[in-house]
Amino acid sequence: MSTETDVLVLGGAGVDTIVHVPELPLPYADSYMIRPGINSRAGQSGDFVALGLSALGLRTHHLDMLGDDPEGDLVRALHRDHGIPLTAVPGPAGTKRAVNLVGPDGRRLSLYDDTRSQEADRFPEETVRALAAAARHAHVVITHPCAHALPLLRESGLTVSTDLHNWDGANPYHEPFALAADVVFLSTTALVDHERTMRDIAARGRARVVVATAGADGAHLLTAGKLTHIPAVPPPAPVVDSNGAGDAFASGFLLGWLNGEDPVRCARYGAVAGAYACTVPATRADAIGRTELLARAAELAGGLV
Repeated sequence: MSTETDVLVLGGAGVDTIVHVPELPLPYADSYMIRPGINSRAGQSGDFVALGLSALGLRTHHLDMLGDDPEGDLVRALHRDHGIPLTAVPGPAGTKRAVNLVGPDGRRLSLYDDTRSQEADRFPEETVRALAAAARHAHVVITHPCAHALPLLRESGLTVSTDLHNWDGANPYHEPFALAADVVFLSTTALVDHERTMRDIAARGRARVVVATAGADGAHLLTAGKLTHIPAVPPPAPVVDSNGAGDAFASGFLLGWLNGEDPVRCARYGAVAGAYACTVPATRADAIGRTELLARAAELAGGLV
């Protein structure tokens, strides 16, 4: 079957307000003078995955709910400027928003406006089916409408990936995503035993690959029952913001995975993309291109891409 899209990204469109703070955690004070200022820009998890995939040359389509508001206009402009097709379903609660506090070392604390996401949110079934029929793969962000879309994606025959972010391994909200995906990404941040959680996902769900990212400590890859440590990649420039690094990792990994490459090589691609993302200031959206990623991966592998 011919396809128009390599990856259909569902969910995760929104706007972040970036606030640079002198340290994290931020001590209580009546006020702070902030430099380089406070900025709002489009780009949440789904936006960054779509941006990363598109920059790597994969045909990408993004589906999410957006409000008829200035934040929604920023999201639409981001996709238009980067040539990424966007299907925007009207969102009655408005466009998703968050405030990111970014420390001098690039670490961040994200504050999400929970009123912008409702459990009753749904994508129109016919829209999901039509977009899935034109795609090779779906990447699903862990939002309410995406949870309801999972059965439709499975019925379509698509492979599915998802990112559980800082799941603690116990919150039941994440389980439908963890158990329905062929490729599962998550962070070790809130996990007591990352290997146990990874193996549990693989044993109870459909996952052929589980990847737990660990920041400067690299990542852990579970495939065919074997756990492999993937070293972190030195960033090509100073680290300024870790926001979007996990999304970039997923994009780089999927580039290799959709090309049928070895999972270790896919994870190396992810590590290169994630390291690059940490050098991008929070006030703009940017992603590594295919040529640079492959060159850097070949360099790290001693010439073996």
